[in-house]
Amino acid sequence: MEYHRIIALEPLIKRKSLFLFGPRQTGKTFLLKKRFPAARFYNLLLSDVFFRLSQRPHLLREELISQIDHGQPVIIDEIQKLPVLLDEVHNLIEEKQLKFILTGSSARKIKRGGANLLAGRAATCYLFPLVSAEIPGYQLLKILNFGSLPFIYNSESPEDDLLSYVGTYLKEEVQAEGMVRRIENFSKFLQLAALVNGELLNFSNVASDMGMPSKTIKEYFLILEDTLIGHFLQPFTRTQKRKAISTAKFYFFDVGVANTLAGRSHIRPRTELFGKALEHFIFLEIKAFLSYRNDKRQISFWRSKSGYEVDFVLGESTGIEVKGTEMVTEKHLAGLKSLAQEIPLKKKIVVSLDSKPRLLENIRVLPVSVFLKELWGGSI
Repeated sequence: MEYHRIIALEPLIKRKSLFLFGPRQTGKTFLLKKRFPAARFYNLLLSDVFFRLSQRPHLLREELISQIDHGQPVIIDEIQKLPVLLDEVHNLIEEKQLKFILTGSSARKIKRGGANLLAGRAATCYLFPLVSAEIPGYQLLKILNFGSLPFIYNSESPEDDLLSYVGTYLKEEVQAEGMVRRIENFSKFLQLAALVNGELLNFSNVASDMGMPSKTIKEYFLILEDTLIGHFLQPFTRTQKRKAISTAKFYFFDVGVANTLAGRSHIRPRTELFGKALEHFIFLEIKAFLSYRNDKRQISFWRSKSGYEVDFVLGESTGIEVKGTEMVTEKHLAGLKSLAQEIPLKKKIVVSLDSKPRLLENIRVLPVSVFLKELWGGSI
């Protein structure tokens, strides 16, 4: 099945070159070949292409100059494999006004390899796993168990494919790029990181469980962020009456990947794991929406030291709480009501399994499907 991806690349590439980042198997290559079928394409995952350009980077310039086409971008897939090409790209942008789309599944090597050469000359955008608005008749329970990577969502054996993905990519790929010395330690860390997915991060506790220094654990989490395997969610701390905690959370880029790493399966409604997976899913939908729509609002969470919490805060005007219950009651509103006493929330929303939208104490209770429709419709 093919999906209509929401990300708008064409308007961006008309203005300037761009980096398109996203974890492996999110569909970057397929998307670019479909959107730009006539573009010159260099896939650095192919050994012959990589070897040729790694030995003689100037071949890129010579080949492109020999047949310049200003009507099409030049696509270099997985640019982090060969950051030295950025020098040639920089020159071709400046001297020949060529447009490039540079894809990557890791920003780490690019940052260390000189991406600053393109500062101001290339926009940056991200491709996420499939979102609900891209999947006709999406199945919520399927996503909460197996995630929404395109090849997983279409798979007849999603559990097996996720295990393979975790083994060959999340572990071996990180080791191949020389980011960690002992892959067995990092593999154990990945499992522990998945178990605390969406929880307050305590590097010391994870370090204690691993028998490793806290500094190493912090570096491991930064590796996950740099390789786009996960996202930090920072706390909202601008409250006065109720002092907020300042500890961040961390979410993996895909619900199914987190479940597989944590050894979770058969997640069903009316369980604690269902509520956690639903919260994770809603976070990823909001994160993708803000990126695809170029919405500059920051996403954060709020938790007071006295225990009040709101799952997600957009800017300083929207509070969103996620509950896996089929009937939201007054007891589920405490966090939103407390935050509303601190900042002027224009929108207060509880996302739940309720069958119909309703208003409870001036707080909107929205079924998951209604919330997602309003989110991607631009009204959240």
